[in-house]
Amino acid sequence: MEINVLKRITEEMAAEKPVALVTVIEATGSTPGKTGAMMAVLEDGTTIGTVGGGKLEGEMTREAVECLAKGEDKLLNYHLQDDEEGIGMQCGGDAQAFVKVFKPRQQLILVGGGHIALSLYQLGLMLGFRVTVVEDREEYCNRERFPKAEQLLVGDMGQLMEDMPLGSGSYVVVVSRGHKMDELALRAILGRPVAYIGMIGSRNKVAHTIKSLRDSGIKEDHIDQVYMPIGLDLGGQKPEEIAVSIVAQILAVKYGTEPKHLKVL
Repeated sequence: MEINVLKRITEEMAAEKPVALVTVIEATGSTPGKTGAMMAVLEDGTTIGTVGGGKLEGEMTREAVECLAKGEDKLLNYHLQDDEEGIGMQCGGDAQAFVKVFKPRQQLILVGGGHIALSLYQLGLMLGFRVTVVEDREEYCNRERFPKAEQLLVGDMGQLMEDMPLGSGSYVVVVSRGHKMDELALRAILGRPVAYIGMIGSRNKVAHTIKSLRDSGIKEDHIDQVYMPIGLDLGGQKPEEIAVSIVAQILAVKYGTEPKHLKVL
């Protein structure tokens, strides 16, 4: 049973999806779940394995789903009595469990390997992101150019993005060499549960892309996922300055803040 739980956790993590591991760390008296029992819990409340079943398992599942929403671990304590301190059970024992949340690792995915991508790669590493570069030109996607990238993927950028596992820890920046490439990549990403999608381009390019996506039936809420034109208006025009404006926007999205000056006087 435990091997199935651990296998599913590994699969969810490989797919960039959050998952929680609930483990009974102490059970005294009469309890449905014994010490060491474990189960995996997905965001939608699906469970793999069991910690004893019944109301106790239901309570642990509910708590695990809340932990997943908050991205936090938690120690759980249950008194299995039908009284004010209990959870409406007659077992009479006590149980303690620990919820460990496995969050998707933060990854910065650069669709395009040009000058702006190179600066984004450097900033991403500084901030602790795993960096993946997707390109259709090997001369712009190689170990000499991106020595510390986790993945360098060369080929059809639309297909590569379609095949790539994406989740709530994925931040995607579309900065390829042309609007057709950008749109192909966007179509492979839109509607998926990523943390951030941004596309570089002039206002004319953005308007053209939005019209093209709408005309092909892409849902409006999926189009609204994309920050385009990308970045915060910091005034800079050099590739390095544009990269800083993009990373600043990513951090604002990540932390749910509205960018503002902190000046007091």
